[in-house]
Amino acid sequence: MARVGLIAGIGILPVEFMRAAHLLGHEVVVIAVVSDYDTTLEQEADVFYHISVAKVGKIFKTLQKEQVKDITMLGKVTKELLFKGLTFPDMKTLSILNKLKNRKDDTIMLALVDELEKEGFTVVDQTTYLKPFMPAVGVLSKKQPTQEQWEDIKFGFELAKHMGGLDIGQTVVVKHKAAMAIEAIEGTDACIKRGGELGRGESVVVKTAKPDQDVRFDVPAVGRKTLQSMIDSGCTVLAVEAERTIFVEQEAVLDMANKKGIVICAVDEAFVGK
Repeated sequence: MARVGLIAGIGILPVEFMRAAHLLGHEVVVIAVVSDYDTTLEQEADVFYHISVAKVGKIFKTLQKEQVKDITMLGKVTKELLFKGLTFPDMKTLSILNKLKNRKDDTIMLALVDELEKEGFTVVDQTTYLKPFMPAVGVLSKKQPTQEQWEDIKFGFELAKHMGGLDIGQTVVVKHKAAMAIEAIEGTDACIKRGGELGRGESVVVKTAKPDQDVRFDVPAVGRKTLQSMIDSGCTVLAVEAERTIFVEQEAVLDMANKKGIVICAVDEAFVGK
């Protein structure tokens, strides 16, 4: 039986990973690094710790104590923490922050991956246990996109890829081939709400992987919270990149989308090129 380490942020994704690993017979050592982690982690993990993201040195020592070699990092850790200031960061955290050439998502995560690997850990592909949650090309909802919505999806896909290439964000909200919102530090849900409100209904949300996505971290994901943000702001279409986006709570999300008349589909580069 393998022992896997999970550094967990906000959301249901760490829970889905833990359960998938358990089904394959693995033990999971969970370290929640945010205060608002899903409490299911504490209930179902083989070993559970809550250690602030500001205490990187303590996180490393705990993983070593638990004899973990393979590490996965899943769940949102909002980058706003770095700009508001971490509470009592330890020396390892300060050392990593002081080496950063900028505070882009990939820069921060690659620095953390480098430190983990220097300590003898292996940071594994986030999708290793989650490929069944990554839908293939197709319309997943009962409702089909209109021709105008397909055009917005194509426009949004290309725009999201450009933004991802600049390491700005993975989500865009568009309407009538105009950008309503582009994800930045505020995160996906805030981007959706802002774009939906600016679009005043019928906006299209598109989420893609970055062109050079490092699958060890920040793989795009959607779920119930994503859809709720769309409902709250009047967005009517969600398009994700096929086979490169993790779609959690699929049954519940599609049921809610069908009741609300919201379109959900998965598209790829071939579709956009048509």
